[in-house]
Amino acid sequence: MMPAATMIAAVLRALAAAALALALLPAARAALFEDGEARRAILEMRQRIDDLQQSRQRSAEELRKGADENAQLRRSLLDLQTQIETLRAEQAKLNGQNEQLRRDLGELQRRQKDITQGVDERLRQFEPVKVSVDGREFQADPAEKRDFEAALAVFRAGKFADAGLAFSSFVRQYPRSGFMPSARFWLGNAQYATREYQEAIVNFRQLLSDAPGHARAPEAALSIANCQMELKDTRSARKTLEDLLQAYPQSEAALAAKERLAYLK
Repeated sequence: MMPAATMIAAVLRALAAAALALALLPAARAALFEDGEARRAILEMRQRIDDLQQSRQRSAEELRKGADENAQLRRSLLDLQTQIETLRAEQAKLNGQNEQLRRDLGELQRRQKDITQGVDERLRQFEPVKVSVDGREFQADPAEKRDFEAALAVFRAGKFADAGLAFSSFVRQYPRSGFMPSARFWLGNAQYATREYQEAIVNFRQLLSDAPGHARAPEAALSIANCQMELKDTRSARKTLEDLLQAYPQSEAALAAKERLAYLK
């Protein structure tokens, strides 16, 4: 398609050529053209020029509009690219945060497991355990069992004064313990070893009162007689030995009681 400027120039040249031809024609021939036809030709030429100018204006307007649309499109594309980059940066940040959250969660779960195991272990330390002492079975707290065994170990090491203190503390701390008859027996023996005969008699008699059927009861009765003999209370010792023979005739302590009775006579 021919540009609008080129077309206008061509039309102008054609008009100029027509005007020049009219001027050169002989007067007789020029008369052949009527004024009306000349005016129509000129008007047609002017209309064509106006149409071409309007077409040129429309084309220029369309070009400007297209340029504006292209500029707007470029701006939109730049904005979109910026948004994409921003989203990518945010996605990378979120990925990093998610990874940190996974690590934190893993660490939290590990700590929770450690805490749970620690709590379970501590709870097990307080759970009653089944024990068997001097032929008796019963439930005892782990701390209770530990303290009794520790006091008994001190006694067996020959540290009778320390053992007496340890068993005295045990008796006060665990008054309802299943270890109580055995604890009083060993406490009485520790006191006998340190010549605390009256105190020993009290603990041996308490054992007999609380648990007359205990495996250590015959020995406790014999120990009372021994304490009384140490205190030169022969009459009480004889009575204690006679009671022992009557209460526990089949025990080993009864054999020792017979021997001591024969000695006292």
